[in-house]
Amino acid sequence: MMRTRPLKVALLGCGVVGSEVARIMTTHADDLTARIGAPVELAGVAVRRPSKVREGIDPALITTDATALVKRGDIDVVIEVIGGIEPARTLIRTAFEHGASVVSANKALLAEDGASLHAAAEQHGRDLYYEAAVAGAIPLVRPLRESLAGDKVNRVLGIVNGTTNFILDKMDTSGAGYSEALDEATALGYAEADPTADVEGFDAAAKAAILAGIAFHTRVRIGDVHREGITEVTAADIASARRMGCTVKLLAICERAADGRSVTARVHPAMIPLSHPLASVREAYNAVFVEAEAAGQLMFYGPGAGGAPTASAVLGDLVAVCRNKLNEAPGPGESAYTRLPVSPMGDVVTRYHISLDVADKPGVLAQVATVFAEQGVSIDTVRQQSRPDSQEPDGEASLVVVTHRAPDAALSGTVEALRKLDTVRGVASIMRVEGE
Repeated sequence: MMRTRPLKVALLGCGVVGSEVARIMTTHADDLTARIGAPVELAGVAVRRPSKVREGIDPALITTDATALVKRGDIDVVIEVIGGIEPARTLIRTAFEHGASVVSANKALLAEDGASLHAAAEQHGRDLYYEAAVAGAIPLVRPLRESLAGDKVNRVLGIVNGTTNFILDKMDTSGAGYSEALDEATALGYAEADPTADVEGFDAAAKAAILAGIAFHTRVRIGDVHREGITEVTAADIASARRMGCTVKLLAICERAADGRSVTARVHPAMIPLSHPLASVREAYNAVFVEAEAAGQLMFYGPGAGGAPTASAVLGDLVAVCRNKLNEAPGPGESAYTRLPVSPMGDVVTRYHISLDVADKPGVLAQVATVFAEQGVSIDTVRQQSRPDSQEPDGEASLVVVTHRAPDAALSGTVEALRKLDTVRGVASIMRVEGE
């Protein structure tokens, strides 16, 4: 039986995503009503600049008092798309206290303080949904939280930032340097005027924290995630990857330890084989691999950002939360029963691609190999090439070493020891190798 009294929705933020949410709520009103079992009504929109013209939104709904909006006793669902830590955190908690469930796209807040927000939602018997916080339109949070709830997830590996993937893809396909590729991404609207959150890996690290927490049923905060950006990736790194049959991607990697007693979460650029499905993810697209014990390997692919894709995820959550509201029963909340510790990056076992500038004379390779042996790191392949244009008295060569898998701490120690060799003129690049 269809309920005639509408469910009232408050929208916090009306930028690129918020305006798309409002538009879809209006243009798809009849379909949303049929899918939910009751009409939904946009009851208020909180913004910072009320004078801005917002096409398709009744000016009477606009307010600058977000606190008063979420305190209204008749609001059923609050959609938060303003981002940042405050005032978003306080507004979400206030919404719970006054009877509203919350749909959020705020990855930074959830990665920083998701535990307390889940606790507040549970205390007040409300929902906290956030599909849009991780991979835009790609359904990922709900499959991990619900579809795979009966399985054991061991690894989540993926590309979760469209800006960095666009930049690295352009460097790979056109031979452009980092700065050139970033300028193109900015011109096309893929990169913000200040791209720090993307290119330094903060955005991907927040998403990795959320994914690891859901996948492994434990609490992982952004501070637990090892983070490296792409600003140091060079055209030479990309070319070297090509010679190995690889490409370079910024990866978010969340893993359960082999003994099941801990987890790791990390974000860094890595070389992956061209045969790996993630290698073919182009431009600003996202893709995530989930490896589960019973289900095996699953891949989720699609646009990971943008107004319409992100709004799609928000509206999906809105439908689910409204259905729960009608059934008077909240959906699944936080699952953190395993309480697994997050291991430091030094404990992670991985491979390295190390490019060295060395003196071009006999015995150098033996010295380098000795350092690796002393650190307990096994060498997989070595490639050395002289530089005929070198101005050094002894001449100079490029020496590329690819290791077998070893603890990251041992590999880091190896690099530090190499820097102390007189015959090593410099460490041109260091990059991990994944996906094999």
